[in-house]
Amino acid sequence: VSAGNGCGHTLLTPHSGTLSSKNYPGTYPNHTMCCWQLQAPPGTSLLLAFGDVDLEPSEHCARSSLLLADPQTGTAYGPYCRNSIPSAPLLVTNSSSVTVLFNSTSHRSGRGLLLSYATSQHPGMGGASPGMQKHSWHVPDPRLSTSFSVYCPAGCKDIHGDIWGNPSQGYRDTSVLCKAAVHAGVIADELGGQVTLSQEKGITLYESAFANGLHSKRWVRSGRVGASGFPVCCLLSPACDEVLEVVAFNASSWWHEVDALGQDRAWVVERAALSSTGHSWAADPGAEATWLELDLGTRRNVTGIITKGSSEQRDYYVTSYHVSSSRDGKNWRPYRGSSGQEDKVFEGNADSQGEVSNTFIPPIVARYIR
Repeated sequence: VSAGNGCGHTLLTPHSGTLSSKNYPGTYPNHTMCCWQLQAPPGTSLLLAFGDVDLEPSEHCARSSLLLADPQTGTAYGPYCRNSIPSAPLLVTNSSSVTVLFNSTSHRSGRGLLLSYATSQHPGMGGASPGMQKHSWHVPDPRLSTSFSVYCPAGCKDIHGDIWGNPSQGYRDTSVLCKAAVHAGVIADELGGQVTLSQEKGITLYESAFANGLHSKRWVRSGRVGASGFPVCCLLSPACDEVLEVVAFNASSWWHEVDALGQDRAWVVERAALSSTGHSWAADPGAEATWLELDLGTRRNVTGIITKGSSEQRDYYVTSYHVSSSRDGKNWRPYRGSSGQEDKVFEGNADSQGEVSNTFIPPIVARYIR
């Protein structure tokens, strides 16, 4: 749990999590405080990774400070600020409960703080690459290895900057890898998890893995960013390799294209299935609000979705989207994920060629998906 007016991005789970001060990585506000209570399962201990501690320096860190306390043993760590930083990027505690306290008074500079944590028995610990520290989820320098493993804490997707911001130890790329793993559907941001990657001919590949109830495909990490959206997609059932049959497609509109030679091309909704060859469905380019609707014929348990762009003479794809569901086709419920606070924004494709899967945690029970 967290409390106070100085809390930034926060996602805390029993096995891992990420937390930051308000406005991070921008300058943190004056006269704020935040208290985070980290609680791991009994019998485990917490490991804290200091991604960034940049608080304006002052004597004894009196002006702004980060303080950690172990209530079970009475041990305190800190206070920390810019002139009194942690001696190591990883703190191994002997406790399953840690209190993290951040406070600020008047100041002029400082990014604030970024921390992530996991437990001593987090999933995938036994699959760590050779050379990884015991009780560590840092990834070795990718430049020195063709295959490596990384444990991504929950909440890493929405962090700006590095999860572990210590480039001298080769960890600078870690947050990018974790964000891409979430994007690929290999892990869920709400849970975190172990990710294994390999470097082949200058590209990074995520090995297929069964995680969060969905079997992912080998997925190539890409740095490209797209702007327009023309998708084909399919929905997945709890049997991870089963694609649910779509009885009918419906859409807000479709694009009737007339090219420079006067030839017609109909980007109709029937072309929205992932198995379609040639061009896909596309909404009318002049439409303000667009949606694609899939009718499963009866109420089904939907655990994920796969999307792909349209590469037929075009380089079109969807970069992000919302999902809504309905049991009767009239009353629609936006998907909000396990947090339940805001409508979830799914990361879509980074090019028109690859398939990208996203998981629904919890699953959607509905007949219609929009």
